[in-house]
Parts: sequence; structure tokens; C-alpha cells
Amino acid sequence: MSLAPATLASSLVDHLPWIRQQFPSLSLSVGGSPAVYFDGPGGTQVPQRVLEAVNDYYLRCNANTHGAFETSRRTDVVVSAARSAMADLLGCAPDEVVFGPNMTTLTFALSRSLGKELGPGDEIIVTSLDHDANVAPWRALEERGCTIRQVEVRTDDCTLDLNDLAAKLNSKTKLVAIGYASNSVGTINPIPEIVRKAHAVGALVFVDAVHYAPHGSIDVKALDCDFLACSVYKFFGPHIGVLYGKREHLTRLKPYKVRPSSDASPDRWETGTHNLEGLAGVNGAITYLADLGERVNPHAETRRAAIQSAFASIKQYERELGERLIRGLLEIRGVRFYGIQDPARFNERTPTVSIRVEGHAPRDLASKLGDRGFFVWDGNYYALNLSERLGVEKLGGMLRIGIVHYNTAEEVDRFLAALHEIVA
Repeated sequence: MSLAPATLASSLVDHLPWIRQQFPSLSLSVGGSPAVYFDGPGGTQVPQRVLEAVNDYYLRCNANTHGAFETSRRTDVVVSAARSAMADLLGCAPDEVVFGPNMTTLTFALSRSLGKELGPGDEIIVTSLDHDANVAPWRALEERGCTIRQVEVRTDDCTLDLNDLAAKLNSKTKLVAIGYASNSVGTINPIPEIVRKAHAVGALVFVDAVHYAPHGSIDVKALDCDFLACSVYKFFGPHIGVLYGKREHLTRLKPYKVRPSSDASPDRWETGTHNLEGLAGVNGAITYLADLGERVNPHAETRRAAIQSAFASIKQYERELGERLIRGLLEIRGVRFYGIQDPARFNERTPTVSIRVEGHAPRDLASKLGDRGFFVWDGNYYALNLSERLGVEKLGGMLRIGIVHYNTAEEVDRFLAALHEIVA
């Protein structure tokens, strides 16, 4: 297989040595070769400052919140700082940020709360493209008599059928649950357009931004969505889920909670004791992104501006890597590619791709690649509706390759050469 030199034009290339130095786990070797982490959609690696922040929390804080002593007061500061950091990442106010163990748990909590207001005759729209964490919590409301409608996907490019969405929206629609980007095939949905259509019929919009968050800047005010959820584990931090909600909704809705906990929002949504060391890691992850933004744009005047600069550079760099990966995959005999493959439309996708190779089970390919130090996922990645719709669920799903900004063109080239050798 012939490969052009591993060169890219993105401005982020100049900072790659510094970026990779921030992630200690990238030094891992498998069988004498450097490990290649193409497993980012399932969870990214973390920079050194996340490790330091968690370690520092255990050394200097490590107490529950709201106590009348020093370590507890320090913990209160950590929680407040994490909330402010996430607000800068999402473009919202700190009191519109809710923390939880993961996105799935937070979504179930929100669905139970919204379910108190819903019943027979009310409709909820989900999609065939989403992770089941943005399907099952809403399907659970069928118990209350709600009708669940599912928007179809165009199988030729794995994009949502927006005409089908428009046909399903009506005065009975109470909520549209939509993914910002597909964790399976990388499709980015036109969220502003979908929000406008949903609001036009009086429906709320819940956006699952778990897969999109490591790849692009998020501005919840510009999106005008009512709720948005993400996972810090997917953008270079610890296992922490985050829910954004418009203040009016977080204060109006009634979550299930223990009686002694605060009735103030967002605390009323945060059941039990926080993963406090994890929240320290949240600060570390967002500090890393802001530092990267200041490197690519020294004129950034605020942390929010620095984060946006980081993601602008990340998006350009990852698009170039994604083009290189997809072009190489399409040259391999027997590859069945799922999703957008036209370079002119790569602004509609993240650099996460799923394939099947004729004569090779996805698990077998993932195992052989893993033995060579290439870490990729196989299966349905919890995007069950899509796996079934594409007809691959009973065939072992697909092989998923996910790029993030600490990956390199040289890693892409090595991967393509290895895959070609395995299937040739």
C-alpha cells in the first residue's frame, strides 16, 4: 500500500510535541512498538495536569463539602471551580451546570423528572442514530403512557432523515432527544436547525454532546437547546457526567432527591456525594484545553476564548487526519464504509469512522490490531438502533477507529499499513 509523506497543514502540528508530552500514557509500547490510541470515542487519555489535580485533591483536600474546617472549605472551592470551568467550556452560567457519575445516569434522572409532567397523548422523539443513553431513558416514559417516535436514518451516508423528523413533529411533541454527533459513525447533526423546528411546536430539546465534546466548541446559548449532556471522560478528564439545563428548567422541574439535601439549583439535581477528586480532574482537563488555546492564540483574553481557540485548531487538524484515514480505508479491498465519505462534507462529521471488512469479523480485526498496538473498538458501541438499522448487529457490529487531537498522521499511516497487511 502506497502512502504519501505524513505531513499536514494545520497550525496544531507545530504544537504536537508539546501536546503529546502532556499525555503520559502515550508512552506505552505493545510488542516493542508505540501504542496507538484510536479508542477515543470510548474514552480519551488524560493529560498530566489531570493526574496532578486529582493527586493534589487527595493530599490537600479530601473531605466532604460544607464543613467548618479547612479541608472541607478547600473542597468547596474545588467544586465551585469545576462548575465555573464547565460553564466556560459550554458557554453558560455556573448554576446551569449539574454534575453526576456519567451522562447516562444524569439523563435517566432528568427523564424521571420530566416524566412527572407527561402522560398519555404526549410524544417524545428519539433517533436511529443515537447512543442508547439518549434513547432508553426516554423510552422508559412509555410506562407513563407517552408515545415514543423514532426518526429514521439515511443508510447511504448515516445522516438523519430531517424530512422524517419534520413529519413526526407536532403539537403533541414534548421533547426531542438528539445527538450532537454520532459516537458510531461520526455524523454531526444540524442542532440549531433541529432546535428551531422543535421549539416551533413547543417541544423541549435534549442534546447528547458526549461524542462531539472532544472535537468542537460548544455554545449552548447559541444552540438554544434546553438541555445538553456530556462526559468529561470523553474530553481528556475523569469519569464525570455533566448536564447543562436552562436555569428556568432546572428550577421549575422537581428531581428526586434525599430530604436533607439543598433545594437550591443545581445542587438539588446532584444526588449523593460528588466524585470530588474527579471534579478536581475536571479543572485539570479544562485548564489543559485553555493552555492549548493560549498556545495557538496568544491573544485570547479569557478562558472561554482560549477554549474556543483550542477547538478551532483541533477541528482543523482532526479534519485533515480524518481525511487521511478515510482516503486510506477506501483504498483497502473489501472495506465497507459507513457514514459520510465525501471530503467536501467533512464539516458534517467527526474523525470517528466505522467499517466492516469482507471475510473478517470486527472482533477478530480488533484483536489482531490490538496485538500490534492499535487500540480500536468493535461492536455496536451502544448505538443499538443504528447497528440494527444497518443490518450489522447480528454480524458483530462494526470496527470503529476514533481520532482525537493527540493522534498523528504517522499513526494513521501505520494503522492503515497494518490493517492492509491483516486483510490482504
